Amino acid sequence: MEIKINDILRYKKPACHENAYEDGHLNFHFLTNVPTSKKLQLEKGINPSAALKTSDKELVRPVILISSSPNKKGSAETPWQDFYDADNGHIRYFGDNKEPGKDPAQAPGNKALLEAFRLAHSHDIKERQKTPPIVFFKRVTVNGVPKGYPMFQGLGIINSIELVTQWDNNKQQSFTNYAFDFTVLCMAKEHDTFEWDWINSRRHPNFSIQDTNKKAPASWNQWFKSGANELNTVRRRVSKLQIVKSADQKPTIGSEQEAILNKIYKFYDGRKHHFEALAEFITERVIGKELGIYHKGWITQGSSDGGADFIGKVVLGSGFSKVELIVLGQAKCESLTTPTGGNHIARTVARLKRGWLGAYVTTSYFSDSVQREVIEDKYPILLINGKRIAEEVSQLLHESDTYTDIDEFLDFMAERYPKRLKQRQPEEILYV
Repeated sequence: MEIKINDILRYKKPACHENAYEDGHLNFHFLTNVPTSKKLQLEKGINPSAALKTSDKELVRPVILISSSPNKKGSAETPWQDFYDADNGHIRYFGDNKEPGKDPAQAPGNKALLEAFRLAHSHDIKERQKTPPIVFFKRVTVNGVPKGYPMFQGLGIINSIELVTQWDNNKQQSFTNYAFDFTVLCMAKEHDTFEWDWINSRRHPNFSIQDTNKKAPASWNQWFKSGANELNTVRRRVSKLQIVKSADQKPTIGSEQEAILNKIYKFYDGRKHHFEALAEFITERVIGKELGIYHKGWITQGSSDGGADFIGKVVLGSGFSKVELIVLGQAKCESLTTPTGGNHIARTVARLKRGWLGAYVTTSYFSDSVQREVIEDKYPILLINGKRIAEEVSQLLHESDTYTDIDEFLDFMAERYPKRLKQRQPEEILYV
């Protein structure tokens, strides 16, 4: 049977594996039923299955189930908070030691996870193949009932371990424990579905690791063959769904926008610094000129730009109840057929101070990797590609009575450029 991340199962007591569904949800006990094996449970936070001998006579643990209960945060049972971010491929989970003075490595759940970490990070593929899959669940409330509804959160491998000191509010004592950081694996090749039969096939005595792995996600087998250095490559990233492909960042061939972008590039070729005036103009339109929240500052002179090509600010609110955010702009008149370099984006981000926004304007486009970095690291930077520039200019020409064609508009921007130059520091925009 297949399940997807965020599918809610029913974990009912007493356990009954006969019905596929209970109370409108897939029955956990039906899903995990293997007559020749001990039942899988979610009674604890860390639930290791019993180790079995494989067809190669190796003792291997088939699976470890991890369950988190957000509703128990701060209680005597769970005096800490786990962090689940499956969509970005990360889970931070605190182990099962709660006893002051006790070696946390001896707690049964921690012990199983420490062994799984050792195997997963072995350079020996024969050792690595013994690594148990770690499957995550998070208990959710359904119809006001906080128990009995585990939500599937994916499959993972331990990325790192940290020994931490925690505080139990109820006992008013500190204790040592382990914090485990897991990489949640991507299942894009499986269309984001998880084949649970892979887990069940591992729970039969004398199972073959090689045969059962044919049912494993492609990311698992990719990691298994290459080792821990592959973990970042196989990490789940829902942000991929937000990425705009290169073809969609370019004007349609033969369109008015393509002709406009080509004229813009040719116009600034040989005087690319002048492109900063157009970049400033486009940024104002994109942020929302009609809303009046973007205020132009100036185009910076080369000797005093501090890495910025133009400076502006965004004003939110009015009167006493307002906040002003500095906008640091970068303008790049680049080849229309080559993506802008990630190093340019990194340099722009590095210059942003707390409360600043970035705007990166290019005649080119942004690669998948650059977009992913901006999305996943939550950089406060606005990306404006060549297609958007062409669209804004095209719209302006259709709306305006001032310019008869693109050439007249570009000539106006060229005249405007030297008048916009200022030798000032970015912070001065707040006093303008």
